[in-house]
Amino acid sequence: MKNLIATLTILTLFSSCKNEQELKKNKNQIVNYPITKTIDTADTYFDTEVKDPYRWLEDDRSPETETWVAEENKITFGYLEKIPYRNQIKDRLTTLWNYEKIGAPFKEGDYNYFYKNNGLQNQSVLYRTKGDDSTEEVFLDPNTFSTEGTTSLGGLSFSKDGSIAAYSISEGGSDWRKIIIINAETKQVIEDTLVDVKFSGMSWKGNEGFYYSSYDKPKGSELSAKTDQHKLYYHKIGTKQSSDKLIFGGTPLEKHRYISASVTEDDHYLLIYPRTSTSGNKLYIKDLTKSNSRFVAILDHTDSDTHLVDNIGSTLFLSTNLNAPNIKIVTVDASNPTPEHWVDFIRETENVLTPSTGGNFIFAHYMVNAVSQVKQYDYNGKLVREIELPGIGTVSGISGKKENETLYYSFSNYTTPSTSYAFNTESGASTVYVKPKVDFDPNQYESKQVFYKSKDGTKVPMIISYKKGTALNGKNPTILYAYGGFNISLTPSFSIANAVWMEAGGIYAVPNIRGGGEYGKAWHDAGTKMQKQNVFDDFIAAGEYLIENNYTSSKFLAIKGGSNGGLLVGATMTQRPDLMQVALPAVGVLDMLRYHTFTAGAGWAYDYGTAEDSKEMFEYLKAYSPIHNVKPGVKYPATLITTGDHDDRVVPAHSFKFAAELQHNQKHGNPVLIRIETDAGHGAGTPVSKTIEQYADIFGFTLYNMGFNTLPEAHKEQTKG
Repeated sequence: MKNLIATLTILTLFSSCKNEQELKKNKNQIVNYPITKTIDTADTYFDTEVKDPYRWLEDDRSPETETWVAEENKITFGYLEKIPYRNQIKDRLTTLWNYEKIGAPFKEGDYNYFYKNNGLQNQSVLYRTKGDDSTEEVFLDPNTFSTEGTTSLGGLSFSKDGSIAAYSISEGGSDWRKIIIINAETKQVIEDTLVDVKFSGMSWKGNEGFYYSSYDKPKGSELSAKTDQHKLYYHKIGTKQSSDKLIFGGTPLEKHRYISASVTEDDHYLLIYPRTSTSGNKLYIKDLTKSNSRFVAILDHTDSDTHLVDNIGSTLFLSTNLNAPNIKIVTVDASNPTPEHWVDFIRETENVLTPSTGGNFIFAHYMVNAVSQVKQYDYNGKLVREIELPGIGTVSGISGKKENETLYYSFSNYTTPSTSYAFNTESGASTVYVKPKVDFDPNQYESKQVFYKSKDGTKVPMIISYKKGTALNGKNPTILYAYGGFNISLTPSFSIANAVWMEAGGIYAVPNIRGGGEYGKAWHDAGTKMQKQNVFDDFIAAGEYLIENNYTSSKFLAIKGGSNGGLLVGATMTQRPDLMQVALPAVGVLDMLRYHTFTAGAGWAYDYGTAEDSKEMFEYLKAYSPIHNVKPGVKYPATLITTGDHDDRVVPAHSFKFAAELQHNQKHGNPVLIRIETDAGHGAGTPVSKTIEQYADIFGFTLYNMGFNTLPEAHKEQTKG
């Protein structure tokens, strides 16, 4: 028996060593990438010729591109299937994801509406109850919109009395939408579907009709062709879309890339917000109580972001960063609404302000080092109270109609699942409305905010989250995630996927780099155009901080970002390929010389500038454009590029061309793979099942290329049984 046990032990050890050797062999093997042909294509910018050999991949309708996508996916999924714990990650994600999620209610007509997901439904379902009756009724179930769950609910808007509902749907993740109009009581469709709608809300005028926006259908591919002139329409209920009235945007003088509209709660005024880029808007107002009234300009330039907060009769409350980079609220009479007549209502502070209204109060939501602080004001400008929040994190919601006495908000941070609270506007008391039952114990985790110095000495905040007791020994698998653009702020929020990552002993770090909105317009502008390199420097410095302070090391560091964050990852990995072991660019803007020629890309010029602006701007863009800075013979990190074949926001050609360049030039064994989701867009409305699969692949690829042959022990303990 002794000899038998010894023999079995030797065989087990031999088998284990053989398996580890096989795993190592699999990881270090040179992937046989599909041969991506090159075509002699080039553009000339200010007497400089720039080659573009993979431009043929920009044709998303080409059979050749379709074949290339299929071949790349075959290689990618063949590689991912070899990761031994890929299914373990997927199983844990599925288990943790499977809890009931209920959104805060909102009242329309006689009904209270709320979204609910029983756990693993691909799309959340909209339910309602009537009056005090607690019997739930399904109002809209997006899971029935398509068999694959790839058609999602976009916007939803009710008429004044709640009797009619208009909702938009996205098919395959596209930004092009359809609007369906139903009788809210019977849920029956009452007229033809509106088609070819894009980047649009729906703002009702009473019960008569609503305003919406769209572009003329482009020639060529609707997924990649340029859309440049937005138009505002009014749809009257009971009429054909062909007879919808063009309100604004039909002339060369009215040409703007984006036009949105809103009607005041009292149906008195229509406000429109024409924009030429993602930052800065003009503002016009029209009196809807007068049949022949014209639009009056409040602002006829795009030097600020200015929006209506509310109105009391003819008194307008506007939020603006005009001469107030951190935003203030002003009042003005609609009869003389231009800036020289503005009166400060809530003055600018050192913290960025985002206002909301409800229950006859105004709520000033401030970001204090990327964390929420909320103050309640009455309409005379008197401070009622600072709202006592459940903790340090992010508050969203706190809004409603004037007659609502109870408002709802959600609170979360990186270690606390989102919880809904009911807020009494008179007493200021918050009570838990819905607390999710998640198989995750926040008490085992911690988040720490640190401040580090970037290359030019700028102080940048970063929140680092991990399991309590984690040893700072430089060996922790770490994801460094950021965005850095378009005035978008990354505030603490809970993610099921990140919870699974931390369970496995991973660290999740989020720096609030320049280009975002965490410190107002100045912080945003410091990461735009000729200062865009600041964004990459901030991100690189964050990685260096984590390494210098032994949270991780280059061998265990992954960088991750999507869209503009995908650009961030692409630029960082080409500038500092030694900094990280893994790079995860998702739906990235990666060709900075041609981004503005696709769909609505020209609207991003405020942040980026374009290659046609000047020789200096062209040279600056080319110097960091990820596609144009892949060099032969460089050891780039293991890279998993992710995109969707129906992404018409950041067209997949960016990712296709970047993958082709990296695969052609990567000579040192680290895999360069591209995972292309079919019937998927930029991310919004992605089915839960697909999201789980994506994260399983991303986490599996990351850990596998950090050298983990098995899952870290912390994760294995969570998956026992």
